[in-house]
Formats: sequence, structure tokens, C-alpha cells
Amino acid sequence: MAEDFEHAADVVRQYDKDRYLSALLAPEDHRPGLMALYAFNAEIARIREIVSEPLPGEVRLQWWRDYLEGTSPGDVGANPVASALAQTIDRYKLPKNGLIAMTEARIFDLYNDPMPSLNDLEGYTGETVSGLIQLACWVLNNGEDPGTATVAGHAGVAYGITGLMRALPWHASRQQMFLPKDVLDRHNVDLQAVFKGMATPDLAAALSEMRAHVRHHMSRVKQAASDVPDTCRAAFLPLSLVEPFLKKMEAAAFNPLKDVAELSQLRRQWILWRASSKSVASL
Repeated sequence: MAEDFEHAADVVRQYDKDRYLSALLAPEDHRPGLMALYAFNAEIARIREIVSEPLPGEVRLQWWRDYLEGTSPGDVGANPVASALAQTIDRYKLPKNGLIAMTEARIFDLYNDPMPSLNDLEGYTGETVSGLIQLACWVLNNGEDPGTATVAGHAGVAYGITGLMRALPWHASRQQMFLPKDVLDRHNVDLQAVFKGMATPDLAAALSEMRAHVRHHMSRVKQAASDVPDTCRAAFLPLSLVEPFLKKMEAAAFNPLKDVAELSQLRRQWILWRASSKSVASL
């Protein structure tokens, strides 16, 4: 139903502006499918914000898993995002295992356990962000395997880690840490100091390493960009914002525990619009 997709678009516009703007630059016929995917992602990504304890959050994630596996009781049609997603899955024959993996990875969000290692962080962003890019490519390629798994993998890690660094003040304020423990330990970062809002040189060194890691994955995207069909370009448009965000974080006066690397709405729109006419290698 059209109303389901309109509701999904409203969810994305409210909670994921970058993907909303990028979807508007996609072919009109595939925009509803993209909005359904991005709304599903927004719904599971914000569960931590709408529950007071982890258990209710796990129940919500389990509902989505049951729904995707076809075992959910009751009328899932009452949930417009679920309904729009179901129609998108049917139209494009989307592989559900990627969607299920996204719900499983989001369990980590509900707790304050440290991210153990850089490898674990890559796995987390791979499931939550790379998987979403790959499914968006599937939609844009009209239900055919786009052959973009490798490039989507690197793109998701780059975009995902950038987003987590931007959200560091917010996460640290509730004593949640997505930066990997092995990187923090390598730079002798005191977690308790971070949670108290103390931006130390040790933290700055760890974040510098993480930005370098993002740029490494961006270079891998450029190397594999020839694998991306022109039809799938819109799925990668948010990557055009990564370097501007990184440069904001590198400003001399930037405090990683108080400031959020931000771009004006107009500049975001301009960057995305300009990128929409370029190849993925140029993002």
C-alpha cells in the first residue's frame, strides 16, 4: 500500500537524513524500496533510545527476526514499516539473511559492553551498514544480484566507523564505547576519563588511527569501484560525506567528546547532489 511507503519515507526523513536525501537522488521507481529498507534500519537502530532496559530491546529485535523468518504471531500488517519491507522483499526477492543479520548485530547496541577489537568493529559495521548498502544495491539493480558485496563491505565499514566517531560524545555520556578496545589499549586511553568527558592526547591518537582506518577502506572502495553497476550509484552516495566529516574532526579546535562533526543541511544536499553525477570511484 502506498501509505506504508509514505510512512517509511517519513521515518527515514526524521531519523536518517543522509540516506533520505540519497534515496531522493535514486531512480523514482526504486525510491519506495530504498525507503522501506532504510526505515527498517532506522527502526532497529534506535531501539536503544526507546527502551529503558536491554530486555525490552531484545524483545523488539526478536519480533523483527520472527517477522523476517515468517514466525511472527499477529498481524504484522499493522506495522507500516514491516508492511513496506515485506512488499520490498517480495518485489526484489531480497535475501532475508542479510536483514536478519542486521537485527542480530543490533543486540550489541543494547548493552554497554566494550567493542573488543577492530576486527569485531569491522564485523559489526559490516552487518549493520555494509549489509544495508548491499541490499540497497539489490533494489537498485531491480532484484538481480548486483555483484557489489566486496565494495559494499568496505563502504559500510568506512561510513559506519565515521558515524560512530561522530556519535562519540553521545555514546560516552552513557558510558557506551564503540571504539575498539585493542586500539584504545594501544594508545593507553583511560575509558573512565573518556566517560568523564576528558579529551586527552591518548584519545586523540586513537581517533587519528581510526580516521586513517576509515580512509584505508575508502581507498579500497575506489579500487573496487569498477564492480559497481551505474544503477547502484545511489546506494553509495552517503560515502561522499565521509571525507568532509573527517576533516571536521581534524580541526584544531574540535573536541571529540563535546563537539559533533556536522554539516549544514544545504551543504549536505549539495555534496550528495554533486556526487550523484559522479562514479563511485570519485566519492
